[in-house]
Amino acid sequence: MAKIHSPLSEDARRVTGEALQGAVVDLIDLSLVAKQAHWNVIGRNFRSVHLQLDELVGVARRHTDVLAERAIAIGVNPDGRSGRIAADTHIAQPEAGYLHDDKAVATITDVLGGVVRRFRQRVADTERPDPLSQDLIMAAGEDLEQQHWMFEAMAGR
Repeated sequence: MAKIHSPLSEDARRVTGEALQGAVVDLIDLSLVAKQAHWNVIGRNFRSVHLQLDELVGVARRHTDVLAERAIAIGVNPDGRSGRIAADTHIAQPEAGYLHDDKAVATITDVLGGVVRRFRQRVADTERPDPLSQDLIMAAGEDLEQQHWMFEAMAGR
């Protein structure tokens, strides 16, 4: 079977691969949680929250693909299968059913806070082993922090 070879050392590839896989898990589950909230949000601010949730889903999906493809480029197989995401996620799942707009915003704000913290750690973890991957993780983190700011502003925190 063919294999992608990386110019990174084995240790650098391992550290970077773990950071990229963690990011892929966070982003896939974030997109699922945000889409769940998008479908079920109700309330006075329905439209603005509904649209902002879709924007968040787009950000998460775009960066998922970039980071998963970076993993492949360095010879690490990303795993986005549902079982892997469910086993490895750090994201609390929202309640089933309707989600009032205030609760949806608070939930997503909290979820994004955790995701952003983990992305900042991944930026630090990849500084030495792979600055190229670090740059991609940083770009995703920047967009996620912007989303966090927007949801936090809606929450009025």
